[in-house]
Formats: sequence, structure tokens, C-alpha cells
Amino acid sequence: MTLPGLSNGPATSIPGGRERVLRLHSYWRSSSAYRVRIALNLKGLEYETVPLHLLRDGGEQLAAGYLARNPQGLVPLLEHDGGNFTQSLAIIEYLDELYAEAPLLPATPAARARVRALAHLIADDIQPINNLRVLQYLKHDLGVDDAERDAWYVHWVTAGLTAFEKLLSENPATGDFCHGNAPGLADLCLVPQVYNAERYHCDLDAWPTIRRITRACRALSAFERAAPENQPDAV
Repeated sequence: MTLPGLSNGPATSIPGGRERVLRLHSYWRSSSAYRVRIALNLKGLEYETVPLHLLRDGGEQLAAGYLARNPQGLVPLLEHDGGNFTQSLAIIEYLDELYAEAPLLPATPAARARVRALAHLIADDIQPINNLRVLQYLKHDLGVDDAERDAWYVHWVTAGLTAFEKLLSENPATGDFCHGNAPGLADLCLVPQVYNAERYHCDLDAWPTIRRITRACRALSAFERAAPENQPDAV
């Protein structure tokens, strides 16, 4: 089945008249891949999804063929124009520079710095210490039980999103979305992190601005189509 934004159809036109396929190596629950899917959808880009199951057979992302493309053995990876692009925020900024429609960063240096700081708060400070390989290490290598592992997860999400809420609620640049009235890079990071927080039953009541912005994002087709449950490899 092909969903909107998960296409096996025509290649995407890029500046200069060339035609190249956008091919996203992804896992349905990966928050990093989720960010990139939203970016592709907001920009109206057709792309192919190459699912990688991060648990099956020890992790398909650790297969030799994939490691040859991405030695970190992580998703996402974007194939485009002969290149293999890794790291979700780098991929998103690559797309933003290449495709002008629906810009994901604001126009001024100060505003861009604010949006990047919000995005990195999640992508650098919350998500890396709560991602799958860290949780697996806690459980399988350090012998942490499920309750302790989940408490670890909730602790770091709570610390990070409490700061994120304050940065949103106390800044007049916050609008319908994290910055102004159009979704951008910070929103692309926020929504996947809230999805994960909900999975681990984090209490969102203390973050009214985050909840309001998340609702606004989820009402948009680009976010809905990027949601984990709408991916072809969702189980």
C-alpha cells in the first residue's frame, strides 16, 4: 500500500532541472525519522520509504549493506542525488536549503538561533539518552528492570520538556506554533518527542503550551501522514 508522502512514484524535481529520487531509510517509531517525514511532507516532496526494523534479527540497521551507507547504524538516512545523508537535523536543513517552499527556519539570524536551540534541546539533550539503543543497554547490559528503565525515560523527558515549555511560554515569538504561525524545525522535533512521552505515560498536564502546539501540528495533513501508525512498516 502506498500512502501520501510514501511514494514509489515519480522522482522529485530539484533546482537545475535534474530529476532525482528521494529515498528515506526509516523505522516507523524512530522519532528522528519521524522528523524527516514531516519535513518532506510539509515541502510536498514525493519520496520512497525503505523500512528498516530496528529489532528484527538483531537490528536490520546493523546489516553490512546498511553500515556501508551509514557506519553509525542509525536511522534515518536519506538517499538523494547520489549522496547518503545522515542525522535528522542535517537532513532537514539540507532539504530546507534545496527546496524553498514551506521554509522550516525563519528569516533572521536571531530567530533562526532560537528555533535551532529549541530543536537541539530535544534532538541533542532528550532523545539521545532515551533512544532505543540506550534503553536496550540499560536493560540488557546493566540489568536495569523495566520499571527502572521507564523511570529513567520519564525523568529525562520531564526535565527537557519542562525547560522547553518555559522557553515557549515566556517568549512572545511563540505563536500558533513554536515560532510564529507556521510550523518549522522546532515543531518537527517537538511532535515526535510528545508521541514518545505519551507512549511512556508521561504527565503532559504541566506543559499547556506544548500540548496546544502539538494539537495544532497534528491537525495538519503533513504531520498526520508522517505519524508512526501511518507508515507502511507499522506493526
